[in-house]
Amino acid sequence: MTRSLEDRRIRQLRPAKSPLDAWRPIGVHWEEERSAEGELVPCLTIFLTGQECPFTCVFCDLWQYTLDGPTPPGALPAQIERALEEFGETSDGTTVKLYNASNFFDDKAVPFADWPAIADLLRPFSRVVVECHPRLVSSRCADFSRHLEGRLEVAMGLETIHPVALTRLNKKLTLDSFDRAASILQAAGIGIRSFVLVGAPFVPEAEAVDWAVQSVDYALQRGSKVVSLIPVRSGNGEMQRLAGIGVLCPPTVRQLEEALDGALRLNRGVVLADLWDAEGLAGCSECRIARIERMDLLNRSGGDQPPVTCQVCEEVDQPDER
Repeated sequence: MTRSLEDRRIRQLRPAKSPLDAWRPIGVHWEEERSAEGELVPCLTIFLTGQECPFTCVFCDLWQYTLDGPTPPGALPAQIERALEEFGETSDGTTVKLYNASNFFDDKAVPFADWPAIADLLRPFSRVVVECHPRLVSSRCADFSRHLEGRLEVAMGLETIHPVALTRLNKKLTLDSFDRAASILQAAGIGIRSFVLVGAPFVPEAEAVDWAVQSVDYALQRGSKVVSLIPVRSGNGEMQRLAGIGVLCPPTVRQLEEALDGALRLNRGVVLADLWDAEGLAGCSECRIARIERMDLLNRSGGDQPPVTCQVCEEVDQPDER
């Protein structure tokens, strides 16, 4: 993919990337997660090291966990094998996520020749989740699915349906291209997951929660069974620039919680809040941890958690009657 002037400008603002070993995964994480059916199941996430995504989204912070060149053939099976050796036997019903900070159906990021070896390593898992830009979703998804014993799910970034923001995220995505990808996956019997941003650049701060909920609703209507709410994070250079010109206001812990509550009130699908590094989000110091703990319970239960009460927040919310 030829890089545009916008791509090059965004990349020039990035800090230096740390060198990575193509034969070792970035990390491995074990948790319990609600499945598309709403059941709490064991989930192993393997963060793979591979080639950087060719798209250059303004909000991306994943580029720092990627290689500058193509993923070497054989490297991903070696990484997966190393990760599985670390965690040993898996129980029935376990989900595995292969997150490569790029696109699973890009041959330069995940060599198609490695699919049989990857599929063989994944035989113990009942569900396999990979991530991919909607524009790279094609019949190849079904080809990979046929290699697996477990069910394939593809996670795609919708980000936002805000008409201005979506066009300015430099994701090269339209709602039509997302719909097309969702239709391809549904026709092939492949599960769909979606990522939605909370606090997306170019979305007015006062509207951040509402647009996040609307975007979740859109993803669910297009067949997504699991939607993850991702609070935007700074640190890639471009995000600091956008904050400086007033078109980005990173979300608070409370906004993430409100977006999760609003999305759960849709009463469809499984909606989760991404709590990685949530302690670093802005917000009231008196209730930040309590709100994060409540969102963790909501992620696991899907609802019926009492709201957090905070005297400091209530005082701030009260209008000045003087």
